Amino acid sequence: MTCPLFPFSVDAPWTAALCIAAAAFVACALILLILLRTGLAWRLATDIPNERSLHTRPTPRVGGWGIVPVSVVLMLAATPSLWLAAALAAMLAAVSQIDDRRGLPARVRFGAHMLAVALLIELNPAPVPWWALLAVGFLMIWLVNLYNFMDGSDGLAGGMALFGFGGYAVAALSGPVPQIDLGLASATIAAAAAGFLLFNFHPARIFLGDAGSIPLGFLAGALGYWGWLKGTWPVWFPALVFAPFIGDASVTLLRRLARGEKFWQAHREHYYQRIVQLGVGHARTALVWYGLMLAGIALANWALALPPLGQWAAVCAWAVVIAAAGVVVDTCWRRHRALLSQQARGSRG
Repeated sequence: MTCPLFPFSVDAPWTAALCIAAAAFVACALILLILLRTGLAWRLATDIPNERSLHTRPTPRVGGWGIVPVSVVLMLAATPSLWLAAALAAMLAAVSQIDDRRGLPARVRFGAHMLAVALLIELNPAPVPWWALLAVGFLMIWLVNLYNFMDGSDGLAGGMALFGFGGYAVAALSGPVPQIDLGLASATIAAAAAGFLLFNFHPARIFLGDAGSIPLGFLAGALGYWGWLKGTWPVWFPALVFAPFIGDASVTLLRRLARGEKFWQAHREHYYQRIVQLGVGHARTALVWYGLMLAGIALANWALALPPLGQWAAVCAWAVVIAAAGVVVDTCWRRHRALLSQQARGSRG
């Protein structure tokens, strides 16, 4: 048996993964370079800074135009069992591009997200009770949206895609029975994200945009679900891999809901936004998050070899680490706000 795209035997999955990753990296980087050099990037979608932005100048939002087509085409060619996930990601990219350009009502956007998740689960149901599938579907819809919420700092969302899908690839290809399609698809998306990072790491020349962040969030959930469905990893694995993203967005959402605010409106309350505002800057903030995510991915892959009780102990331990990191940021932020308030009172006096 060979990979449909590359003439390598499945006995050499890492060779195939490296080849398809190289192709995805080069293709994504070339597409984005052409868009920038020709000026098309500015006409497709442009981010205009406002009072809630961490940036000060208009920037094209075309990262999705590199990551998504490359990932979808290579997935359809090399990983046939995942054709539905690739097709649904393309559909979400199309809807999100319209939102990037003209804006869409929230009900239309969320409706598309729900439809994509429902189709994936309905056509590939896991052998669990209906309520468990409903819970998994809800979490997948949340992952789609939180990825969009977390796309607000140079190099952050792209780096999370590089490391997160890279972690998926390692787990899929390193198991006792490698899941070739899952591993190749994950490697493809990770490498395409690396091509995007060439232009997105600080100072960013392009942003991801909804046409990139929404499909990436969906694919993070879809491939995570697929790995669970096929027995590649337990249900906790995708959550642990993307734990920093999930923790930041979830806590921020709950706080805004508790204050009666509209959680989907733009704001500057995420932990990563506060770290930037504390003076750490975009580049160092991204590097801190990279280190945190790499540690979680290493723990997740190591924990796969543990018995179930040990696995859940690892999950709980990492949850404590993420919570402690949040407490540190909250403490620094309160001190920062107190200092600014004191300075403001002094200037008025």
